[in-house]
Amino acid sequence: MAEERAAHRWYSRPVLFVADVNRAIRFYVDRLGFVTHRHSDDGKGSVCQVDRGDCEIILCQDATRDDQARLFVELTKEGLAELRR
Repeated sequence: MAEERAAHRWYSRPVLFVADVNRAIRFYVDRLGFVTHRHSDDGKGSVCQVDRGDCEIILCQDATRDDQARLFVELTKEGLAELRR
């Protein structure tokens, strides 16, 4: 019997903590060819998402973070229900 495919997808993006979000944006955009997708506070904030193809990365300037990264995972309502089952 063929296994059914889930109608949802696990949507995940790494969150990288950086010392200077604008410097990190320049690196990802100018050197690696990413594009700025979202930048908080109309481009003046400390959080920005950069994209290249299917690769999405969130850059977060936060001096209080001791760690280097975390993974953001988003599930649809249906996906969460299936996970719980």
